[in-house]
Amino acid sequence: MQIGPYQLKNRLIVAPMAGVTDRPFRMLCKKLGAGMAVSEMITANKALWTTTKTLRRANHDGEVEPIVVQIAGGDARQLADAARLNVEHGAQIIDINMGCPAKKVCNVAAGSALLRDLSLVGRILEEVVRAVDVPVTLKTRTGWSRERNTALQVAKMAEDAGIAALALHGRSREDLYKGEAEYDTIRAVKQAVSIPVMANGDIDSPEKARFVLDYTGADAIMIGRAAQGRPWIFREIQHFLDTGEHLPAPEIAEISDIMQGHLDELYQFYGEYSGCRIARKHIAWYTRGLRGSNEFRQTMYALESTAEQRQAVAGYFAQLGAYSRHLEYVAAPSTQEQAGD
Repeated sequence: MQIGPYQLKNRLIVAPMAGVTDRPFRMLCKKLGAGMAVSEMITANKALWTTTKTLRRANHDGEVEPIVVQIAGGDARQLADAARLNVEHGAQIIDINMGCPAKKVCNVAAGSALLRDLSLVGRILEEVVRAVDVPVTLKTRTGWSRERNTALQVAKMAEDAGIAALALHGRSREDLYKGEAEYDTIRAVKQAVSIPVMANGDIDSPEKARFVLDYTGADAIMIGRAAQGRPWIFREIQHFLDTGEHLPAPEIAEISDIMQGHLDELYQFYGEYSGCRIARKHIAWYTRGLRGSNEFRQTMYALESTAEQRQAVAGYFAQLGAYSRHLEYVAAPSTQEQAGD
C-alpha cells in the first residue's frame, strides 16, 4: 500500500475517530501493527485554530511516519488554508473528512453533509489538492442516504482532482452506524478508479478483514471501533493475512502492560485533570465483557486522580490474573459509535 511517496508497512489503517485517535492512541496502534493512523479531525475554522483542543490534536511529537492529519469543514478556501497550516506543522498527508455523520459536524455543513452538494465537493477537492505539495486523501461514505448513493461520482471526482487515495465507509450518512456495512459499493468504486481504495466499516476480526479485502478488491482496510480497547487487533489481522492462522490471545499480563503504558501516555499528554477523565473511556473499552468489569468501572469512574486510577487498574488486572493467564469474557464486548469512523 503506497500513498504518494509513502510506502506503508502493511494494508491496515487506523480510522480517524473524534475523541479517540489522539497521539497516544495512534502511536500505540502503530506499535501493535497498524501501517498508518489518521488523526482526529481538525477544524478548518480559523477562529478555533489556537484553542487547546486544536493545538493538542495537531501535536505529532515523536509519532511514527507518515503523519496523517484529517481536516473538516464546509468551505473550500478555509479547508485549503487548514491544509497549508497543518503541513507547516508537520503533516505529511492531508485527509479530507466527508464521512463523519455526527449532527454537530453535519449541522455546520461539514463531514458527510457535504455529500448533498457535489459541486461543493468538487471545489473542495480541487482547492485542497492545489494548496499543498503533500498527498491528499479523502474519507467519505456511500452517500447522504441509500437512495442517494453518490460514491461512484465522488470517487471519480476525487481521482480527477488528484486525490492520492480514497477511504470509503460502507454506509450512508443516514445509516449512521446502524445495521451492517455494505461492501458492494466499495467493490464498484475500486473497479471504477485507479487510485488506492481503503475499505471501512464493521471490520472487527481477522476473518472479516480477509473477506472484505477479497470481496471488494480494496488496497487496504480501515479499522475504527474494533480497535477501541483492543489495539492489538492489527497484529492479529496481519498474522492471519500472512499465515491463515490465529495468533494466541494476549495474556492478561501483556494486556495490563499495554494498558498501563497507554494510561501513562494519556496522563502525560493531557495532564492530571483531563488525563484522568479521558482515560476513563479507554479503561472501559479495555475491560468491557470481562469478569467483574461492571463493578470495577463504577468504582473507577468515581476516582479523581491519575494515581488512584492507575492503582485501581493494576489491582483489577491482578485479580483477573489470579483466575487465569488469558482473558475470559463473560459477556460479548460491544463496539461504541464514534464520530469519524
